[in-house]
Amino acid sequence: MNEKLISGFSKLTKQEKIDWVNSHFPSSELENNETDFTAFWLENETIQEVIDGFSENTLSNFILPYGIAPNFLINGVPYAIPMVIEESSVVAAASSAAKFWLSKGGFKTKVISTVKIGQIHFKWEGESTLLTRLFPEIKEKLLQESKRLGANMVKRGGGVTDIELIHFNHLEKGLYQLRIKFETVNSMGANFINTHLESFSKSLKNFFDSSDSLSAEDKEIDIIMSILSNYTPECLVTASVSCPLSQLKGIYKDMDETTFALKFQQAVRIAEIDPYRATTHNKGIFNGIDAVVIATGNDFRAVEAAGHAYAAKDGYYKSLSSCQIENDVFTFSLTLPMAIGTIGGLTHLHPLAKKSLSILGEPDAPTLMQIIAAVGLAQNFAAVKSLITSGIQEGHMRMHLMNILVHLQASETEKNIALEHFTHIPVSFAAVREFLESIRSK
Repeated sequence: MNEKLISGFSKLTKQEKIDWVNSHFPSSELENNETDFTAFWLENETIQEVIDGFSENTLSNFILPYGIAPNFLINGVPYAIPMVIEESSVVAAASSAAKFWLSKGGFKTKVISTVKIGQIHFKWEGESTLLTRLFPEIKEKLLQESKRLGANMVKRGGGVTDIELIHFNHLEKGLYQLRIKFETVNSMGANFINTHLESFSKSLKNFFDSSDSLSAEDKEIDIIMSILSNYTPECLVTASVSCPLSQLKGIYKDMDETTFALKFQQAVRIAEIDPYRATTHNKGIFNGIDAVVIATGNDFRAVEAAGHAYAAKDGYYKSLSSCQIENDVFTFSLTLPMAIGTIGGLTHLHPLAKKSLSILGEPDAPTLMQIIAAVGLAQNFAAVKSLITSGIQEGHMRMHLMNILVHLQASETEKNIALEHFTHIPVSFAAVREFLESIRSK
């Protein structure tokens, strides 16, 4: 058997796991292989045990920078927003955009809806018209069941809000779906939704087994799967900024306000019609969104998946943001799905996620949706502004300069000389390396 394969790895202690990995996958860059994992353990053993419990086969912690973007004014309320991200210039760009819009009324945000979706996929070979006739009875039974299953959620204003029968018979013979809508208040609700769906699946099968309206042949139903959907097109939030064109004066030294606004609008329009540009455009939006989602202990993968699916809801992939200029007023806005929570999951289990929510004033889920959307719009504004003026690399690479210097093992003296040298010179990895070589040769 290959020595790099192992049975029973999960049963080893953490130290035994580390020893096995270091033994079979040594790193030539480290003098002591053991330190690459243990160096990142937390001194507080209680917190470390909590972190270890988030996943399986854990060896260490993967550290990401935790920063703050200040000066956000959202619906008249000031915020300093926690952001967890490793990409240079993201927090700086969001902060810069927030400061720019601070004196112009800040960000206006609104939650359109908070409905989430669960699905029960099943196959049934009977007549579709018969299933349609039976559906009202099925729906009523499941709605009654939901009042028992979700009694506590109902007390908080949530629960199952509707059930639809979806026919896929025209695409796949005998395939149907129950699409169930949920309100989960301040929780993201994944466990609540999935618990309901699995219970509903059993009830659906029982209904078919016991129905007097069905022949023995028609009682056969095959439940394929029951799971929540991360596509939540009815759990929507919108954010916008707006000002007269005159207030854009001086936004860039080499461009008047009207030229800037028109060029900005054209750049966003390109992202609306070209999926190649739209993908990068929306990635920039999620630079901001993901950073706050992670900082608050929410699921950035689910939020991204929903956002990208929503960007393609019209049959082609396009920008999530839009720009209008009407009556000499510049408006930039963003609408996207945002299924997140402020209770449950890691939101209060992870110490820094709990701290993030505290910094944000312990928001409820709709308020957090709006905060996150505002950061996404700020990030998008900053990125498009750079693209149509100085170019994206000037600011990004300048922020990245210190990372390059660390990678090239520059001394403190060399770092200071390089920072001064590249003040007005384009930054690239090759340029920094050549500069260090030149000063070292002297």
